[in-house]
Amino acid sequence: MSTRARWKLPLGTAGVLVLAVGAWLVFGGQAPEDATPAVPPAPMAQAPAPPPVFASSSAVPRAKDGGLDLVGAATAQVQAEEPEAGPYPVDLDALRAKLPGNLYWENDVPTQDPDELRRREGVKAKWNALYGKVLANEATEEEVHQYYEHRRQLSEDAIAFATTVLQDYGDKLPSEHKGLLELSVNLHRARLAELPRQESDALARREANAQRQKEWRAGGGRQP
Repeated sequence: MSTRARWKLPLGTAGVLVLAVGAWLVFGGQAPEDATPAVPPAPMAQAPAPPPVFASSSAVPRAKDGGLDLVGAATAQVQAEEPEAGPYPVDLDALRAKLPGNLYWENDVPTQDPDELRRREGVKAKWNALYGKVLANEATEEEVHQYYEHRRQLSEDAIAFATTVLQDYGDKLPSEHKGLLELSVNLHRARLAELPRQESDALARREANAQRQKEWRAGGGRQP
C-alpha cells in the first residue's frame, strides 16, 4: 500500500475528535441541537478553554457564525501531520465492533456522502424543533421526556466512545488528542449530572404554563 493510500484512512479518523469537539461546543458555546432554538436559552457559564491543539490560531477555519470551526480545524490538524508519522493509531472498524449501537456512528463518523449528510441535517433539525417546543413550553410531557432522554443518550454514548478510545489507544494517541477526549468525558459527565434538574425545570415550566392557560380560559379569555 502506498504512503498516500495508507494516509487516507487516518484522515477519516480525524472524526474521532468530533466527540471532544462536540463536548466543547456544548459547554463552551451551543450544543448542535441547541443552535437555533425558538426561544433563547438562559445564559450558561462558559467552560474553561480546552488545551491547545492547533499550531497556529490563524490557520483555524471560521464557522458561519463567526466562531471557530473546531471540526474543520481538527481535520486540518490531522491533514497537516507528516505522512512519515504512520497511520493514525485508532481503528474505527474495531471500535464499531465493540460499540455497534453507539450514536457516534449515526451522527459523527466522518462521511462525504451527500445523502448521509442530508439525513444528519434532518435529524438535527428534528431535535432543534423539539428543543424549541420545550423552551416555549409547547411540548407535551412525553416530548419533554423524549428530548432529555435523547440528551442523556448522546452524552452516555460520547462517554462510552471516548473512554473506549482512551482505554484501547490512549498510550498511542498524540497528547493533545488524548487531552481532548479526556475533556469530552469530563464535560459529558457534568452534562449528565445537570440533565435531571433541567428536565424537572422544563416539566415545572410546562405545568405552570398549562395552569395559566387554564385560568385564562376559565376567565373567558379576558385580560385581568
